[in-house]
Amino acid sequence: MALTSPLPTAFPASSPGRLPALKGLWPFLRPYRARMALAFALLCLGSALILLMPLAFRDLIDFGFGAPARPADGLLAGLSLDGHFVALFGLAGAWALAVSARYYTVSWIGERATADLRSAVYARVLTQSPQFFETLQTGEVLSRLSGDATLIQTVVGSSVSMGLRSLFQFVGGMVMLAVTSFHLFALNLGLMALLTLPILAIGRKLRRLSRESQDRIADASALAGEILNAMPTVQAYTQERHEAARFADATETSFATAIRRTRMRAVLTALIITAVMGTIVFVLWIGVRQVHAGAMTQGQLASFLLYAVLVAGGVGTLAEVWGDVMRAAGAAERLLELLHADSAIREAPRPQAPTRPTQAAITFEHLTFCYPSRPHVRALDDICLDVAPGESVALVGPSGAGKTSLFLVLLRYYDATGGRIRLNGQDIRELGLHDLRRGIAIVPQEPVIFSASALDNIRYGRPGASDAEVRAAARAALVDEFVERLPEDYDTFLGERGTRLSGGQRQRIAIARAILKGAPLLLLDEATSALDAESEILVQQGLHSAMQGRTTLIIAHRLATVQRVDRIVVLDQGRVVETGTPADLRRQGGLYARLAALQLAM
Repeated sequence: MALTSPLPTAFPASSPGRLPALKGLWPFLRPYRARMALAFALLCLGSALILLMPLAFRDLIDFGFGAPARPADGLLAGLSLDGHFVALFGLAGAWALAVSARYYTVSWIGERATADLRSAVYARVLTQSPQFFETLQTGEVLSRLSGDATLIQTVVGSSVSMGLRSLFQFVGGMVMLAVTSFHLFALNLGLMALLTLPILAIGRKLRRLSRESQDRIADASALAGEILNAMPTVQAYTQERHEAARFADATETSFATAIRRTRMRAVLTALIITAVMGTIVFVLWIGVRQVHAGAMTQGQLASFLLYAVLVAGGVGTLAEVWGDVMRAAGAAERLLELLHADSAIREAPRPQAPTRPTQAAITFEHLTFCYPSRPHVRALDDICLDVAPGESVALVGPSGAGKTSLFLVLLRYYDATGGRIRLNGQDIRELGLHDLRRGIAIVPQEPVIFSASALDNIRYGRPGASDAEVRAAARAALVDEFVERLPEDYDTFLGERGTRLSGGQRQRIAIARAILKGAPLLLLDEATSALDAESEILVQQGLHSAMQGRTTLIIAHRLATVQRVDRIVVLDQGRVVETGTPADLRRQGGLYARLAALQLAM
């Protein structure tokens, strides 16, 4: 089993040369432009205040340690020695307030935008057809929603603000270096320009490694999710050590990729800091010689030193932030791939208003269907079938005959390759997906029970239903027979995937859910195939209640369960080969008669 999962073909390919993927986050930041403007104003204020600090130190040094005369000009001109210290403390306090306000504002924006992004991506994933999940594991999706979104939140809510602050600090510091001593500034600028090319080259490689690192983390998460959902099978076949070794291998691959990224980032950081500090030391050596020569004052050299430290600190922070931005760019690409993925099932441009009869009529007109993964194999081949309102029709046949495929196309989880399906005379492709599926209730072979109470699980069929309506549906499905024995009655928590219930009890919850939905068309997909005889009798009673007054299609392998239906349709290799009542089909001596001889005679 492969440790990696390919991306769906609907995803755009990654390209290092395209514009940064982070620009795709702008729609989630746009609603908070006012807060962004406030954060920018606070950023400008904080940067201006920090850039004034070296000037205050210059005046303090020149006044307190230099010439005895008070300077006629300067930032703190006219203040006493004590006044210089008070003013310096005032600048520091104002800077602290600006920084703290900016931090809160930017963090709020980051948390809010990331929450919106998570919700948008999750909502988009929920609209995808089953074809989407044939190539992308759910663990991969969860990894993107958690780990990748957290990376983006860190960058938007912290790193970008730090980066802009450092950029302002760098630019402002460079300007003040030029004002303080243009000769020293020119030397500093020339040396720093030599660093640009290697930094850019390493930065591009770091971005590629960041994306690869996130992919490997997602692979390990997807593998873990798959195995944890199959623990009974893993333990039954004593494969715990094997699966632990597989996860360890995936984790080691992720670790190796992360270490390559970290090594590259460390090299980038060391290169930048060493080169910048070497440049500053060299320039200061020249500055000290100028002070000895009387070309500049001690205060000017001190302010130049502070500005150089600000510039160096700004460059160092920018290097750190750039690494975070590269990781976030890879994370943003992965999340935006989910957000922009198109569903294989398209809504009708102008959906028709559905008719709402109490009993549905279905017509299959020369229906043909091939799964996208098997385009040359017809799962359904020229199916022609009419189902009258209120009729119960069983679909039987060997495995792979096309029974489940018929349900999938009817629900528009997949679209037919050829032909059409009419529901109450309307082509289902002309109906809105929600309108189509709102008129269909389904009881699957393996019912889904959510981590909630029995009441909430049944109410999932119609969220607006009252408690009385939910309990009425539960009684019709014989759910009350076991729910009333639970510790908290209908409010009892059923556990993840209904682990506190038996198979028959879970099935009856699903039947009650379908009854509560009240749809005119009911689909039963092997609803009793995995049950013991006693549970099957109870579930059959619930199904009988669910079928009352509804058109019903039933998939059945066990022919004993469909002897009372109005009609049986026999499928084989995607084609309708026989149709009629159970008695008629036995007399015909065809495929149904052979299957019945094998099953019913036992």
